[in-house]
Order: sequence, then C-alpha cells, then structure tokens
Amino acid sequence: MPPALVLSDVCLTLSAQSGPVQILKGVDFTAGRGECVAIVGPSGSGKSSLISVAAGLERATSGSIVLLGQALEEQSEDDLARLRRGRVSLVFQSFHLLPSMTALDNVRLPLEISKQDDVTRLAEEALIAVGLGHRLRHYPGQLSGGERQRVAVARALASSPDLVFADEPTGNLDAEAGKDVADRLLAIARDRGATLILVTHDHQLAARADRMVTMQDGCIV
Repeated sequence: MPPALVLSDVCLTLSAQSGPVQILKGVDFTAGRGECVAIVGPSGSGKSSLISVAAGLERATSGSIVLLGQALEEQSEDDLARLRRGRVSLVFQSFHLLPSMTALDNVRLPLEISKQDDVTRLAEEALIAVGLGHRLRHYPGQLSGGERQRVAVARALASSPDLVFADEPTGNLDAEAGKDVADRLLAIARDRGATLILVTHDHQLAARADRMVTMQDGCIV
C-alpha cells in the first residue's frame, strides 16, 4: 500500500506588498499509513503552510503532492473536495464549531455532507469516545474550551478518516485540558488506524508521536 502522504520538492510562494515571499522551500516529506508524525519548529517556519498544501487547501507553487494515492496537482477544486470528503479531516487550534448547533449536530453535519450512513449513531459514538456522551445536546457556548476541542476531535474522527491533520490542537487550552485532548486524539486515531499529521509547539506532545520532524525557514531540517 502506498504512503498516506508524499511531498516531493514542494515550494509555496505567496505575494506580499514587498514582493514574493517563499514560504516552503523544496520540502520532501512522507507519512506512512497509520503513522503519527509530529511537525515542530518556531513560529513562521512553515508548519501550518505545509498542512495547508498537503491537504489541498492551498495550491503549491511547484513540486508534487500525492495524498492517499492521488496527485493533487492533477485535481480540480471539486476533485479535491471529493477526495477529502470522509477520508481527510482537520483539527485546528480554533474549534470552528457552529454556535447555533448542538455538539451532536456539529459532529453530524460533515457526516451528512459526505453522505455517510447512520450519521446519528456515528456522531454519538464519536462524542462518547471523547468523553462527551453526557453533552450531546449542549451548545458550544455551554461547553468549556477543552470540551469544545473534544467536539472538534469527535467531528474529525467520526467518519474514520484515513488521514487527520491537526494544527496546534491544544494551543488554546490550559495544560490539563490540552493533555486530555491530546490523549483522546492520539488514542482514537491509533485505534482507527488513521494517519495523524500533528503540528505542535508542545514537545511533550510531539514526543508521543511515532516520529518528529523539525521545520525552520520553510525547510525540513
């Protein structure tokens, strides 16, 4: 089986008022199926940009990206959306929950969009797995920061995706809540055999990954 993700000589250059800015500089990166890889490095080193181009949210300027066996440069925007649907999930530092929907409905929504079967059962099971079986009908405003991030983790993993990108998933949480979220994210991803690409400033969390990669100035060092 091919790797879950392969980046080959990937560059990303963005326009700025002062002129072009090179964000990624010839990045080579591979993540195997079921592997957990932590990406660390100082702010501005290109960690979040690497996730953005690897997930097809941002088009690389040059180079090759193969996501779940598909070359992203050959995909239209609609093709990319279909490729990600149900197979690729993202967890961000900000929870991105819809405030007018309950925890259950926030998890149900992407399952419905990806046309999964039995979406209520899958959503309930995912919330129970992150310890929120008693919070199904609560709205985001009624939940703590750690609970909201656990809803986001449940939403990302409810469809049993092949690949999960997590960009500073504990960055907005205190130490205790952050450890709880990290414990659940790592355990559920491993239990479901998902590849997990984890961007973090937390070296204790990074050390729990199968492998750690360091970025600096747009390069993997």
